[in-house]
Amino acid sequence: MAALEDVAPDAPARPVPTESEGVLGRTYRALSIGIVTVVLLIAFEATAVGTAMPVAARELDGVSLYAFAFSAFFTTSLFGMVLAGQWADRSGPLGPVTAGIAAFAAGLLLAGTAGNMWMFVAGRAVQGLGGGLVIVGLYVVVSRAYPERLRPAIMAAFAASWVVPSIVGSLASGAVTEHIGWRWVFLGIPILVVLPLALALPQVRRRAGGPPEGAARAAFDRRRIRLALGISLGAGLLQYAAQDLRPLSLLPAVVGAALLVPSVLGLLPRGTYRAARGLPSVVLLRGIAAGSFIAAESFVPLMLVTQRGLSPTLAGFSLAAGGGTWALGSWLQSRPRVEPYRERLVAVGMVLVAAAIAVAPSVLIAAVPVWTVAVAWAFGCLGMGLVISSTSVLLLQLSAPEEAGTNSAALQISDGLSNALLLAAGGAAFAALGGGAVGAAGHGVADGAGGSHPAAFAAVFLPMAAVALVGVWVATRLRK
Repeated sequence: MAALEDVAPDAPARPVPTESEGVLGRTYRALSIGIVTVVLLIAFEATAVGTAMPVAARELDGVSLYAFAFSAFFTTSLFGMVLAGQWADRSGPLGPVTAGIAAFAAGLLLAGTAGNMWMFVAGRAVQGLGGGLVIVGLYVVVSRAYPERLRPAIMAAFAASWVVPSIVGSLASGAVTEHIGWRWVFLGIPILVVLPLALALPQVRRRAGGPPEGAARAAFDRRRIRLALGISLGAGLLQYAAQDLRPLSLLPAVVGAALLVPSVLGLLPRGTYRAARGLPSVVLLRGIAAGSFIAAESFVPLMLVTQRGLSPTLAGFSLAAGGGTWALGSWLQSRPRVEPYRERLVAVGMVLVAAAIAVAPSVLIAAVPVWTVAVAWAFGCLGMGLVISSTSVLLLQLSAPEEAGTNSAALQISDGLSNALLLAAGGAAFAALGGGAVGAAGHGVADGAGGSHPAAFAAVFLPMAAVALVGVWVATRLRK
């Protein structure tokens, strides 16, 4: 535990809720709308950027770095998560949420004005730093401002906020990409920053400002900050080595592993790597679910555009139904009557995730209808809604108030690190089997299918399905 300093000054006065109030009751309404709007912003970014990415990578002559453009976001977010956890436990979540929104917008602007793929990757890295700060800050807001009975409902609201972006975001991003240019997908999103700032921040300060009531102000744990930096640098070096695939790449790979392994062991709960019962398995499952699903999903639009000749709009729209089913899964887990069966529900969710990932590459066979991906991904997102929200609820149940920031950071580190490493592994397999030539001049977005490398895509999806199956076993170990 971090050392303790002076007791924090009095926090702003907080309204006293009634027992019957929900998340949209008088006490919580403004805060709920504000923080859900922040999640809405992140959702628009994720869905819109995923649709525009194949075109951006081709125009910047960087298809070989396609996975790196996604994983750079998760790499820097790892450092942001630990920093946010320390910052929020010491001073409350207002600081990390504010700084995170600002960095997120700055990264979008940098990516939207990039002149080459490496500059684009740098913009994604700045976005990731901001995203890491925001997501942990919001978890601490939920822990501090809402009673335990309302936490499943606000987590379900977070998931529901992805529904509209998953439908409108894909269509809007595809239309903008085709008719105006992919850069405006990035340059237009920062406008949405204004609304979260106006709605969320005053309420965060009022209801969740400062450290927990009655607790002393904790000092920054410099060791954890150093370990977080080690994770980010190590993951970044491993990703670079995975994209390069030359003998000289062994050097950054070895250095990256030497930095990463001890840092991970120092920041995640003891026993995470062996799925010890309780909190360690909750943290591990979050990484397994998020990493396998996001690594696979990142390649779906590229597969549909280059192998089946879909436009960016239709490729993005194939994932649109997932927003609704994800929200449905999150809503199902929030029902009080399913609480005794939460672990069983999570196991079912992981089965759905594994099945969706395994079915998706079937569209590489010309006789398989393209809509197969849309159906499979709808079921996969239903499973993710069950798993992601449930792991968030379980983490808060297993965390003391003064540890909510640190444990939330551990959960998000598992999420982000798994995303980064599995994307790097998938990207390496993709490049090794000729995927870097996919979408090259004459075989790209505008020209339909061509330069086919189906094995490169299969090498991404099938291993991720196997990883998701491991999560089914881990789901049996979520409670002590």
